[in-house]
Amino acid sequence: MATTLIYGGSGGIGQAIAKRLHQQGQHVHLVGRDAEKLAAFAQTIGASYTCGDVTHPELFAQATAEAGEQLTGLVYAVGSINLKPLRRLTIEDFQQDYAVNSIGAALAAQAAFPVLKKNSSASVVFFSSIASQQGFSSHASISMAKAAVNGLTLALAAEFAPHIRVNAIAPSLTATPLAASLTNNPTVAEAIANLHPIPRLGTADDIAALACFLLSSDSSWLTGQILHVDGGRSTLRPKG
Repeated sequence: MATTLIYGGSGGIGQAIAKRLHQQGQHVHLVGRDAEKLAAFAQTIGASYTCGDVTHPELFAQATAEAGEQLTGLVYAVGSINLKPLRRLTIEDFQQDYAVNSIGAALAAQAAFPVLKKNSSASVVFFSSIASQQGFSSHASISMAKAAVNGLTLALAAEFAPHIRVNAIAPSLTATPLAASLTNNPTVAEAIANLHPIPRLGTADDIAALACFLLSSDSSWLTGQILHVDGGRSTLRPKG
């Protein structure tokens, strides 16, 4: 059965993508760090899974092998939110953000490529951020890491064409467990929501809808794109 390999499979967006694919009758193979959470979620949708940390390079070959030879999709829905002014950032901060967001995405694609290329049409979906193309205070480390994802997307879209499409989704702040330190405060959440022309925070399902489109044959002539799901924040300004 055709399989989509999802890194970040125990996170909010990864789970939302997996649920949608399952509802469409597709098989998914999940990868995540939280063994208990991953196993429980995998059981609910009949998914297979690999438990591991994306900062451990050996994980990628293992996950690809365990996903099987029918791999048609790869999603790297792994990220971090490390918001500090430049003066407080350490080399460990920069290295960790780059490893998790950028190097992990590259290694996931590298490991999956030999299997993906065997299929007539495959798709890779990475995750960038609105902060990779707009300047926000205290975002230096994460902005750098996500901008690298943009460059990786373009390079691999060229390298993997025509049989493997590569795109990235760049969300604005999304109400997921990863962003809980911001979204759990109602005052902060409302203030950030009102910065968007569509004045609300994103949901995991908002992002999953686009990811599933990019994985499907409906987007067969779409590659090398950084697509914003951000309530208009990257291009518009709220009224008033």
